[in-house]
This record gives sequence, structure tokens and C-alpha cells, in this order.
Amino acid sequence: MADWISGTFAVLGTLMVLAGGALIVLRTLGRLTDPTPTEPSEPAPGGPGRRVLLRRLSPATQLIAWGVVLLVVAALTVGLVSFGISLEAGTGPTR
Repeated sequence: MADWISGTFAVLGTLMVLAGGALIVLRTLGRLTDPTPTEPSEPAPGGPGRRVLLRRLSPATQLIAWGVVLLVVAALTVGLVSFGISLEAGTGPTR
């Protein structure tokens, strides 16, 4: 089951990163206009911190960021990336 989940996340993550890149390229070439208005008509939900963050990130950048998150989750699920923590009590010999 983990293989199916990681495979799905990897495919979706890759598609999201490619779609975000395509949006950036199309906007750069002038074939795509920005559909978001410059001044929001109503405040965004989630408080002022969320509004500032969402204004800075374009939809293409958000797609790329979420795609990278999905790729990282897929790598964690498969086991390509692992984290290890070890603790020592410091009970060794003293001088």
C-alpha cells in the first residue's frame, strides 16, 4: 500500500512542478495573463499573516511548492529519506 501511495504522490508532485514551471514560462512569453487582481476585493481568510504570504506567492509558485512537498512525502514513504535520532546519557568514564 505504501508503494501505491508513494507512486501516486510522486506522479502528482511531478505533474504539479511541471505545471507550475509551464505557467511561469507561459507568463514570461506573454501568452498568459495574470487572472488575480492587484487589489483584493475582500480580505483573505486566515488572518493578516496568511494574506501577506499569499500575496507574495503566485499560483505557479504555489503549485511548485506543493509539488515539492508531495515529492518529499513520497520519498519519506518509500524510505529514500530517513531521519535518525540518538541520545547518549553521558555515563562514560571520568578523568
